[in-house]
Amino acid sequence: MHRYRTWNGPAPTTAAQASVTTGTSIKTMLQLATPSTRQIQLISWGFSCDDPPGADAVIELLQTDVAATVTAHVPAGVQPLDPNAPASLLTLSTSGTGYTASAEGTITATRVFDAVGLSSTSGESSLSYAYQWMPDERPIVAISKFLRVRATTPTTATDLRCWVCWDE
Repeated sequence: MHRYRTWNGPAPTTAAQASVTTGTSIKTMLQLATPSTRQIQLISWGFSCDDPPGADAVIELLQTDVAATVTAHVPAGVQPLDPNAPASLLTLSTSGTGYTASAEGTITATRVFDAVGLSSTSGESSLSYAYQWMPDERPIVAISKFLRVRATTPTTATDLRCWVCWDE
């Protein structure tokens, strides 16, 4: 198995990792698309917000059966944690692995792996979240499915950075 991590934006080069606005309704911030030949096992995930949302928000990690339309990631944005590992087998496309959804699609089935409430009156210490599963409880995303980090910020957008780490 090889371990990978990706963020909801292009890999940083001359600037810091960019944050992306959540918008004022549900929005997929990051999507991973498993190929028809490989499932993935989640290791950890997390996010940070630059400011509290205007109203209480929910950030969730879930598997879906339908893709959002996203900005496609490129291979450099899906980084192996071992520099000698091969490139990830995730499907990279606007209906595959990418970030900043422009359309959510019509989901008919989900599996929720985590959901985090984010208070509109959050102090600085509660604007970030990271979770690592114990080895016996690590979720597996099935072949030909989509893992999404979604943000629901109902009134005022906030800038968010999120990431997922997995084995394949």
